[in-house]
Parts: sequence; C-alpha cells; structure tokens
Amino acid sequence: MKLNNIKYIVAALVVAIGVSSCNKDDDGGVVITPPVQIDFSGTFVQVDQMGRPGINTVFNPTDDAKNSFNVTIPSEQGVTFQPAFLQRLNDLHAAFGVTYENNILGLDAATLTTILATDVLWVAPDGPTTYFDGTNVLTGRGLSDDVIDISLTLMFGGMNGDRFSGQDLDGDGVEDLPLLVRDGVPSSVNALASFPYLEAPNM
Repeated sequence: MKLNNIKYIVAALVVAIGVSSCNKDDDGGVVITPPVQIDFSGTFVQVDQMGRPGINTVFNPTDDAKNSFNVTIPSEQGVTFQPAFLQRLNDLHAAFGVTYENNILGLDAATLTTILATDVLWVAPDGPTTYFDGTNVLTGRGLSDDVIDISLTLMFGGMNGDRFSGQDLDGDGVEDLPLLVRDGVPSSVNALASFPYLEAPNM
C-alpha cells in the first residue's frame, strides 16, 4: 500500500513539473520547455565566511589578509591568524597611549584573540542562544543581539565594559579615550514568535 502511494506521489510530481514547464506560443500551441540543467562539474572553492561579524574587518589590517582569512578553514585559522590578531589588538590600544586591560570576562589579550581568530559561532544546545547576555557568552547569536557593540565591549571595554567611553581622564575638558565600546547604531531587530521570526525590513 505504501509503495502504491509513493508511485502516485511521484506520478503527480512528474505531471506537475510537466505542466509548469509548458508555455503557449504565439499561435496558442503548447511549447514544452526543457528543465534547467545545473552544471555541478568543476572545482568549487570557498570565497567568504562570517561566523562573527566584524572580526575579519577589525583584526586583519590588509585586503590580502582579509581575503586569506575568508578562505582558511576554521580549524586552521587560530594558529594562522591569532598572532596577527594579538598584535592588532595591542596596536589599537597603543594608538591611544594605553595597553589592553583584561575585559569583562577576565580574558587577557592572548586568550581573547585566540577565541576570535577561529571564526565560528559556538552553539549551546541546552542553554540560551546569545552572543552575550551578561552571563552567557558566545553560546550562539540571538536575532536581537547587538553583536558589534558586544564585540567592541569585549575588545575595548576593559574590566568594567566602559573603558573606551569617551571619558576625560585628566579633567581638561577634552576626552582622552574615544568612544569605542559601541557603534552608535541601535539594535532595532524585534524577533517574532513564528517563522520567519524577523519583522519587516526598515525602508
């Protein structure tokens, strides 16, 4: 009985595909359009990837480095790119006359750049999905997570998360450290309860 049902389903699909492939010509006759053939021959290569948005942009200083990062498989990214990531993080702090300060997670520069150099999103199957919610860290990426602000805070926020907040350290009325812990773009995504989970795009 089940085999017969499968035969009927397949037959219905064949008829449906045949009908959808038919067009009328100018004389009202039926023209059969052959199905599109997809060519899977050749060699396919990876050209881009983005587990964590902005990491490649910030930490790889040249276009060649960015392109190389995009085509390196994650299992090889850490050993290949972590030293350059560490140097870049230290250089960004040195540009403002300060050294990196362990961040709100207690991560030193070497540990943070080791984590970020492998460009994958971790998944916590039995926990909340969040980039950072104050307790859980990098257990996925929620639709409403402001991943850029979180990344900036982990990189520049120091122990309290607000180190580079445009503060005037010497009281002369001029900010000594720029605002680097947020990008100023609000996260306006409101996740819906049903598919496709995202609200209509802003126009």
